[in-house]
This record gives sequence, C-alpha cells and structure tokens, in this order.
Amino acid sequence: MKNRDFQPFTNRSAIIISLSIGGILNAIMFIGYVYIKNQEATAGIRLIYTFLSNIAMLYVLYTYCFEIIQHKIPKRRKFSMIIFGSLFITVLLSLAFSKIYFLLVRDNQQFINLFFITNLIKDLIVEIIVLLSTFLLYSISERQHTLIENERLIADNIRIRYEVLKNQVDPHFLFNSLNTLDGLIGMDTDKAHEYVQHLSQVFRYAISNKEIMFLNEELNFTESYAHLMKIRYGENFQIQYHIDEKYKNWYIMPISLQLLVENAVKHNVISSKYPLIITIDTTSRDTIRVMNTIQQKKEAEPGAGIGLANLRERYNLLFQKEVSITMTDVFCVEIPLIEELEDTKFKNNRNESTNNRGRTYCGTKFATTN
Repeated sequence: MKNRDFQPFTNRSAIIISLSIGGILNAIMFIGYVYIKNQEATAGIRLIYTFLSNIAMLYVLYTYCFEIIQHKIPKRRKFSMIIFGSLFITVLLSLAFSKIYFLLVRDNQQFINLFFITNLIKDLIVEIIVLLSTFLLYSISERQHTLIENERLIADNIRIRYEVLKNQVDPHFLFNSLNTLDGLIGMDTDKAHEYVQHLSQVFRYAISNKEIMFLNEELNFTESYAHLMKIRYGENFQIQYHIDEKYKNWYIMPISLQLLVENAVKHNVISSKYPLIITIDTTSRDTIRVMNTIQQKKEAEPGAGIGLANLRERYNLLFQKEVSITMTDVFCVEIPLIEELEDTKFKNNRNESTNNRGRTYCGTKFATTN
C-alpha cells in the first residue's frame, strides 16, 4: 500500500494559503477601487497596506488554528479554542493594524472611528474564511486518515486470512503424503524407505514459508513430487511438460502445481488399464494449465475440493486474479502467472528465490522445454 497520508497542517501550507487568499481579497479590493474611481492620494498606499496586513492576519490565524488542530485534545475543546482564540487574535490584530496605519499615513482623522469599524468587519470576514477553510481541511484530513486506516485494516485482514489459508496447506499435504506412504509400506518396504527419503526433501520446499516462487522452482518441486508418485505407481503415472522458456522466471504461488497433481492422483483411478497422464503447459494468456483425463474413482476421498478452493482464494486475496477451472472429458485448471511483483515483501521473497534458483530437489533438476 502506497503512503498517501494527507498533511495540510504545516507552516508551508499556512504560507501558501495566506498568500492565495490574500491575493484574492486584494484583487477584489482593487476592482472595487477602480469601480468607484477612488482617486485619493492615499488609495494606493491603503491598498498595499491592506494587502500586507491581510497576509499577516491570515498567516497568524492559520498558524494558530493548525497548531491547535494538531493537539491531541477532545474535538469539542479543540474547536472551541480555535473559534474563540481566533476571534481574540482577529480583534487584537485588527485594532493594532488600524492604529499603525493611521500613525504611518496620517489620513483624515475624522473618519478614524469609521475606518476602525470597517476594518474590523473586514477582518472578521477574513476570520470566518480561515475558520471555514480550516474546518474543511480538517474534515478532508480526517476522512483521508480514515480511508488509510481502513486500507491498513483490510491489508492486515488479507494477510491474516492468507496466513490461515497457507497454514492449511502443510497439514493437507502432510496428510495425503502419509496416506500414500501408508499404502506403500504394505506393498514394498524398500520403496517405502526411498519414499521417506524423497519426502523429507520435498518438505524442505513445502515448509519454506514463501508467498511467491519462480515458476521454474515450482516445476522442479512438482517433478520431485511426481518422482514420489512414480515410486508407487510406476509407468502408470506420467506427467508431460510443455513450458515456454520465457515463463520460467515468472512467478507462481508455491505448492500450486503440486496441489493439482496431487488432486489428480487423489480423485482418479491409476492402473495399467487406466494410466493417469497429466499435462502441464503454458499458454499465450500468461497462464499455466494442468490437465488430466477424468477417470474418477467410485468412492470420493474425504476433503475433496479443499486444496483447490484454498488455491483460488489465495490468488484472489493477494493478486485479485482468478484461477479458472473447466471440466469436460478432461479436468483443467488454469493458473495466472505473475510477471512483475509490486509488494515489497514479495520482492524480498523474489531475491531469496533468485539466490536459491540453482538448488535441486530430490536430486532432480527440471529442464523446461518449448
């Protein structure tokens, strides 16, 4: 999430706003002087002095209001201090600026009381402008902070949900692996020992606790897992790969391809009469597909669909991308590949993956083919 904190209550903001509003007020006064054709000798001096005094008045008021706004005090007390404090400052400065003007210019003294009154009214209007604009900025700032806080809460919620989903993967993987091992022990003890050795290597990848991996690494891991299945099923289990070379350094969620291969093994008959052939290929849509013929077991194993639903939600949470599932005479799952990472945490994972890219699993290095 990008930092979009709204910080209007600074000294720089007070200067910019004061100059802007002061310039507008002075332009209005200048138009008024031109309209009434005021040709007094002191008209120009009065215009310049009023402009400077307005700027000073605005700056002092904004500085005071911004200072109070940033105090951690109850909102009602904060607004009361701003309203009554700015009123006191306005009256004080208005009288002071009027007195200074008459001391400098020595204008017609018979109109001194009228000048004080009109100048005070003008300054009270300036104060109202300051109060309204300050409250508007405060409202915008509060709304912005609320939106940012909501974004942070949403991001934290997504992270928590993702961690919960990710923590479901390891027990799911372990449960099915132990079931496979249990079936293998009864058939061939030597192969069971070999299976355990390879399984320990596979788990190094499965518990790596990374949220993103290079496709090439996931393919290596999937081939390692496939090796375990070949120990059990022999030539009755096959995987065919058709991977475009350009995608090998794109990104994919870990244990995603392996999960789909595992589901195919779990839900389909595998025998010499019905060998299971799984095809893994990349597409021009920047996706990777896992397909297998449907030769469904008569009795479905418990927990069907948990892993696949988990995978879909993880992609939706972290990348807002959909995992496509189609089922005709073949079962096909299409997973989006990620070319670039925006999240800093993912980039850190990417750097770690780059350092470990040459590592092999179960003694097997997967080579992509076009």
